[in-house]
Amino acid sequence: MGSRSHTAAALAERFGLALRGDGDAVVDSVGTLANAGPRQLSFLANPRYRRQLAGSAAGVVVVREDEAAEPGRTLLLAPEPYVAFAKIAALFDPPPVASPGVHPTAVVDASAEIDPSAEVGPLAVVGARTRVDAGAIIGPGCVIGEDCVVGAGSRLVARVTLVRRVRLGERVLVHPGAVLGADGFGLAMDAGRWIKVPQQGGVAVGDDCEIGANTTIDRGAIEDTVLEEDVRLDNQIQVAHNVRIGAHTAMAGCVAVAGSTVIGRNCLVGGAAGIVGHITICDRVVIQAMSLVTHSIDEPGEYSSGTPLMDARSWRRSAARFRQLDALARQVQALGKEKK
Repeated sequence: MGSRSHTAAALAERFGLALRGDGDAVVDSVGTLANAGPRQLSFLANPRYRRQLAGSAAGVVVVREDEAAEPGRTLLLAPEPYVAFAKIAALFDPPPVASPGVHPTAVVDASAEIDPSAEVGPLAVVGARTRVDAGAIIGPGCVIGEDCVVGAGSRLVARVTLVRRVRLGERVLVHPGAVLGADGFGLAMDAGRWIKVPQQGGVAVGDDCEIGANTTIDRGAIEDTVLEEDVRLDNQIQVAHNVRIGAHTAMAGCVAVAGSTVIGRNCLVGGAAGIVGHITICDRVVIQAMSLVTHSIDEPGEYSSGTPLMDARSWRRSAARFRQLDALARQVQALGKEKK
């Protein structure tokens, strides 16, 4: 059995799952219910895919106990099948391990500190007074400016830019094209012309965060822009200067957060949502996709704005009626006064 092959019994024991069926069934990769083969593991977490289970060729399937009525099939029972699947799938996609050393084409400032166990890849640049800790990986084409810290076990995949005063905690994963520590959008109007406000803060990223491709996080004007531990940012997100994002919060692609906003812990922000500046969002808030948050939120819960999709003809009719709402409201108010 290969180093990345596991029996169903071994997986059950390793992840604390109940086993139904053939414990000797071998798994060497994962797949979807629709397309998995006999040596692959899949999962059923969403009831809408229940019908696919009966016809699936997957050798092992992770399900909830109430979905376990599948005679003749090898099942792993989990309270949260998707979570169990994620943990098992990681066995077949291990993260890269640093190849210690600095590539000959990399440029490292003499004052920088590179741990002997870290990897600095081809054409990377490491600036003055920057520190790269144990086991960190600086991928090809990355540019790290002055006074930065890349924590132990962190990985900059490729073409990541840390402009200046960016501090990454341990095990931070930054995907290609991300830019951390660029100037925040600080301007002051002086006699009809803009003058630039120096951005003298930094960016502080906690342990176990993940930052998606082409996402940008601006450094603070005076104090730092902060991501607490285990924050997960998707691709193409804009986080402005002096924003603070609480631990375990996740944001989907194309979210934009304006300056000096504080977002609590365990929040979820849907794709393309916009959050204005200088507001506070409490812990455990869910913001639906395409929503515009214009004021502080101090009660946990689910929030949304915008208009759901409809056919174009209905949309045009609704838009026309929307312009008439003020007049209609005045008419209703007048009728109410007449009845009195």
